[in-house]
Amino acid sequence: MPGACPIERSPGTSVKPPECSTKVQQLHRRRAVPSGPVCTRHLRKRPRPTILPRGVSVLGELLVDPDAAREHLRAFADVQPFVRPALGNRAAGADGESAVLAKIAEMPEPDRALGERLHAVIKASAPALSPRLWYGIPAYAKEGKVVCFFQPAQKFKTRYATFGFSDKANLDEGAMWPTSFALTELTAAADARIGALVKKAAS
Repeated sequence: MPGACPIERSPGTSVKPPECSTKVQQLHRRRAVPSGPVCTRHLRKRPRPTILPRGVSVLGELLVDPDAAREHLRAFADVQPFVRPALGNRAAGADGESAVLAKIAEMPEPDRALGERLHAVIKASAPALSPRLWYGIPAYAKEGKVVCFFQPAQKFKTRYATFGFSDKANLDEGAMWPTSFALTELTAAADARIGALVKKAAS
């Protein structure tokens, strides 16, 4: 039928339907949706496409089979800043802590011990913060915005790990205040200091 949606009529056809808008054509060129035609009605009914790194092509399945697409997207946790919008906040929250713990478990010592201790301190001090991966490292967010993060020394081959805060952290103090700290070990005193900072940052 002329003008019918090609997804319903013939998947994979190279004929672009009249109802494909300029915006959809731009998405075709940017590889946010499959190279074949996509009807704007489907874009309105399905989750908004998210631009992924080159080579990640499963996003197009969101337009046809969202559940299958989400299963594929979970495999790309290391590019989580790009993937999470497509998965949705609920899925991100459900998978966040398990992904963070799995990432910490992969770290070599002493990063692993620091990550495990830091995770416990943050969870106890600021339960409102949600664990998630952020650029492949453990982070803790409030209402979807990263507040603090743990960067293992192994990540950039530095001589110490880093515990830092983003600009969303409520740590303002005068005209200048610290936003990151070098970590070589976590003592009881360090635990208490981090706990107080995290609690304030999340307030």
